[in-house]
Amino acid sequence: MTLAGKHILVTAGPTHEPIDPVRVIANRSSGRQGFAIAAAAAEAGAKVTLVSGPVSLETPSGVDRLDVATAEQMAQAVFAALPVDVAVLVAAVADWRVEPSATKLKKGEGPPRLEFVPTRDILLELGSSRHRPPLLVGFAAETERVVEQAVAKRRAKGADWIVANDVSGDVMGGHRNRVHLITAEGVENWPEGTKEEVARQLVLRIAGALA
Repeated sequence: MTLAGKHILVTAGPTHEPIDPVRVIANRSSGRQGFAIAAAAAEAGAKVTLVSGPVSLETPSGVDRLDVATAEQMAQAVFAALPVDVAVLVAAVADWRVEPSATKLKKGEGPPRLEFVPTRDILLELGSSRHRPPLLVGFAAETERVVEQAVAKRRAKGADWIVANDVSGDVMGGHRNRVHLITAEGVENWPEGTKEEVARQLVLRIAGALA
């Protein structure tokens, strides 16, 4: 199947929420799964826009890449890229941010008092947007009750599909993944494979849905 003539938006990697000029709130996302999906979609003939947090990966061939750092910057880039036929939100966006200090916090001054506030929920906003893509796919990285929480997330966020995986091991920094695809019809348990294999299977599934 082909994605020729389709515009696919993919987010990948972590976000970095600044605490001061040298420290950030971050996570261990490598960006590999999102980059693999962007590459597979481009290979299938799609126009691909990849919005990436801070990662050390090369841009896949045929992919238009936008680099961002924070959740707010990622949200702005996502909505600026609309309209698209499919959005696949793979990025591990930080859930919280703080008001950053303009100067470096000093250890000798004791533990800083950080006031945490939620970051923008890009998947939720996109799910209720008037520019919502015809197919909206989110990711759920969980460490327990993986499928159960992903099923709840699909409903709560207004997504068509959720791709769920257990990140209690080395998935976020590794090269292999095992996922569950959550749709309105139920749960598909996919076999473990490389992130490239998972990406190709997801892109094949997307092409079939659009067809």
